[in-house]
Amino acid sequence: QVQLVESGGGLVQAGGSLRLSCAASGRTFSSYVMGWFRQAPGKEREFVARISWTGGNTYYADSVKGRFTISRDNAKNTVALQMNSLKPEDTAVYYCAASARLASETAGYDYWGQGTQVTVSS
Repeated sequence: QVQLVESGGGLVQAGGSLRLSCAASGRTFSSYVMGWFRQAPGKEREFVARISWTGGNTYYADSVKGRFTISRDNAKNTVALQMNSLKPEDTAVYYCAASARLASETAGYDYWGQGTQVTVSS
């Protein structure tokens, strides 16, 4: 099992940047693919980005490609999401999640954090 705790959310103006972090418990962090998802009010949770076990493979949703960067540090059991050029439509609760495979769908992830709010003002 792995427990996930996100941090780093907040309020930022459009065009600004935020860096989200997710700390994982347990000694098997490197055995999980890590992903970031988000959920805006009244909308379904959607995929944002994922990173493979060693960090050598990353994949992004088209809506964030070129603006967001996912990274991980297996020595520190952390995964981060650097978000640049933020837009009002990026406003959502952001979740990190862990999967045993290279999944991009919500159902493919077994463990979830509690989420952190990101609000982008126009």
